[in-house]
Amino acid sequence: MSELRELYNDVILGHTKKPRNFGPLEEATTSAVGYNPLCGDKFVIRLKIEDGRIADIRFEGDGCSISKSSASVMTETLKGKTLEEAKALGIVFHELATGQLDGADRLEDLGKMAVFAGVSEFPVRVKCATLAWHTVQSAIDGSTAPVSTE
Repeated sequence: MSELRELYNDVILGHTKKPRNFGPLEEATTSAVGYNPLCGDKFVIRLKIEDGRIADIRFEGDGCSISKSSASVMTETLKGKTLEEAKALGIVFHELATGQLDGADRLEDLGKMAVFAGVSEFPVRVKCATLAWHTVQSAIDGSTAPVSTE
């Protein structure tokens, strides 16, 4: 478990200080807005979908370190994936963040997503970690309603 905590610190801090895929995406084909009223996290996730794959994905907005790093890791994870793969990874991430899946046992399979396994110990932070993932699912589904964690 100490290996996971060390990875957690490195990944969370790194992605908070220098989020990947942060900024506008002019050629986006779909987008969604997500908001967490408890923490004040608010993101816009934009995707460029080509031939059933996420050709590009970016996010804008502001949030706490957990939500921002989660959005950053998510964009790295989903870029190049099919829409079906992205939806499946969203389910896996939710199970991981809510403690239904043990990330320590699957470090290699989960990649950087595994660092969010510890979030399940802090139920209020689960909403922070999952906000971007719920928002990207909404964008993939073409929903125009804003996503809220409430």
